Amino acid sequence: MSLATVGIGAFRGWRVALGLALAALGFLIAAQVRTEAPRVRYTTLERAPLVETAVQLQAQQEGLQASILDLREQIREAERGTEGSSALVGTLTGQLDSARLAGGLIGLTGPGLVIQVEDAEDLAPDGQVTTDRRVNARDVRTIVEELWLAGAEAVAVNSERINGLSGFLDVGGSILANASYLVPPYQVVAIGDAQLYDRLTASPGFTEWIRARVQPYGLRVRYAELGDAEVPAFAGAVQLRYTRPAPSSSASPVPAGGGEPQEP
Repeated sequence: MSLATVGIGAFRGWRVALGLALAALGFLIAAQVRTEAPRVRYTTLERAPLVETAVQLQAQQEGLQASILDLREQIREAERGTEGSSALVGTLTGQLDSARLAGGLIGLTGPGLVIQVEDAEDLAPDGQVTTDRRVNARDVRTIVEELWLAGAEAVAVNSERINGLSGFLDVGGSILANASYLVPPYQVVAIGDAQLYDRLTASPGFTEWIRARVQPYGLRVRYAELGDAEVPAFAGAVQLRYTRPAPSSSASPVPAGGGEPQEP
């Protein structure tokens, strides 16, 4: 065999191998293309719903965030309104407590003074009437009035709270006060400062009562200063038949015939 014959055979073998390799490469490329085509179609078809869902979720999230911010603002508004209401309620409660305090509708404790007054122990001497040697409504009224004038903040007689509507009336051997019958001995409890006793005993009205009633008729009077006196709340009914609240100064006068106020 000649060298030329060998070269031709080798060249033919190389071409065959190259053809087979190219054929195999073409097959692999075709297979890859066929495989990628469905994947691209699948990705393209599936991406649109996913994007749409993501957009919807984002919109819902933004709506929820806006709702949260709105609710927070409503809470702040409610808190501010509550603060105003609480302040108003506190003011009204303070005014109501002051009115109840002034009307004697609240029980009180504090330093004070107790005065016990009783009928004379001895029989009436010649020239005196037996009833004059008994404590009467005027005596109790005088003591209460003088305690007020001396600076007492609260007064009670035999555990009956005395206020501006209280009155005293003689009924047989007892005294009527606030629709309650009080019997001797009469204990008048007053709350006030440490100088209450000194001011009371130095007042002209009280000293005159001592001179006119205690000394000549033998009424028995005892005093005791208390570190913690107790005065109960007024238990009677507060009935106002003729009084009414005064109109507010901020209210505009309304004509008798109604309608808007007219300029003078």
